[in-house]
Amino acid sequence: MPFIPRSALILAAFVVSTAQAQVRVSDPWVRATVAQQKATGAFMQLSSPGDTRLVSAASPAAAIVEIHEMAIENDVMRMRQVPALPLPAGKTVALQPGGFHIMLIDLKRQVKPGETVPLTLVFENASGKRERVDVTAPVRSLNATAPAAHPQH
Repeated sequence: MPFIPRSALILAAFVVSTAQAQVRVSDPWVRATVAQQKATGAFMQLSSPGDTRLVSAASPAAAIVEIHEMAIENDVMRMRQVPALPLPAGKTVALQPGGFHIMLIDLKRQVKPGETVPLTLVFENASGKRERVDVTAPVRSLNATAPAAHPQH
């Protein structure tokens, strides 16, 4: 049996898990922070061929990662954690400033433009099967509000 380098096995496993992924993540990014800022948002586009839900997220960059929604209540913009984010079959759900987003809380350090932040997203389909998707999100400037001109998939 020929020798197969460990890096080749890891790459092969990644390709297999990516090929089986049902949820598509596009245009991921994280908003940069200033010194001493302990929280920021992660944004992206999510789509799935079947009904599913984003049920959790994690990142080594933050102690706490939550799914959040911003909404206007009694003429006041409020942010709150949601237990899950539905992804209707065939529809793209935007996680964006001023709407649904991933909140990174208790950041371990400042995140700066040009860096990347790893995220792990966990989705659950209608039958309860869970899928884990690893994402590398570039950090964009503090005033970023939309995807870059050349989205990364």
